[in-house]
Amino acid sequence: MRAAVIEIGSRDKILDAAEDLFSRRGFAGIGMREVADAVGLSKSSLFHHFSSKAELYAAVVGRILDIIDQRTMAALAIGGDVLTRFDRWLDTLMDTLAEHHNAGRLLLRSLFEDDELNGTSAEERHVDETIKHVFGAVSRLLQEGMQAGVLRKRSIPHVLQSLVGLTVYHFASGEFGEEMFGQSLFTPQLVRHRKDEVKALLHDGLMSGRARVTTKRGKGGSES
Repeated sequence: MRAAVIEIGSRDKILDAAEDLFSRRGFAGIGMREVADAVGLSKSSLFHHFSSKAELYAAVVGRILDIIDQRTMAALAIGGDVLTRFDRWLDTLMDTLAEHHNAGRLLLRSLFEDDELNGTSAEERHVDETIKHVFGAVSRLLQEGMQAGVLRKRSIPHVLQSLVGLTVYHFASGEFGEEMFGQSLFTPQLVRHRKDEVKALLHDGLMSGRARVTTKRGKGGSES
C-alpha cells in the first residue's frame, strides 16, 4: 500500500513539473532530461514512469482535460433549460481555466502540436477520447437548442471553434492579454467580466427571437 502511495505522489510531482515546462515552451522545446532535473529524478527513473515524451505530454494534457470533463459534465447534470445549461457550462469551463493558470496555454499548444503525437499510447488515446467527450456534450446541447428553436441554426463545428477562441485563447494569451486589460487575466474581477462578455456575445449570436422574448418575459419584461 505504501509503495502505491509513493508511486501516485511521484507521478503527480512529475506531471506538475512537466505541465509548467510544456505550457511555457511547448512539446518541442522540452526534453526529458529537463523534466527529470526539475523533479529531482534521473532520466532513467523518469522513463520508468513514462516511456516517451509523447506519453508524458499526453498525460499532462489528459489531466487538465479530465478536470474540465468532470466539472462541465457535473454542471450540465444539474439540469435546467438549454440556455441555463449552456451558460453554466461556459461558467464552469472558464472558472476551471482561471483556476489552473497553465491550462489555457497548454491546451492551446496541444491543438497544434498533436502532430507530435502518434496516438499509440493509452495516455494519447485517452486525450482523444476525452476531447470527443467534452465537445460531444456541448455539441448535443447546441443541437438540442437548435431543434427546439431556442438557438439559431448554425454550423456546430464553427460554434465549437469559436468557443475555443473565446475561452481557451483568452487565458492562454499571457502578456499580450495582460497588456490589453492592464491586469492579470486571472483576477476574480476580470474572470467575472470575461464570463459576462462571452455569454453576452454568444447570446447575441446564437439566441433565436423566440428565446429573446422568453428571456425578456422571465426578467419581468413584456413583448412589444
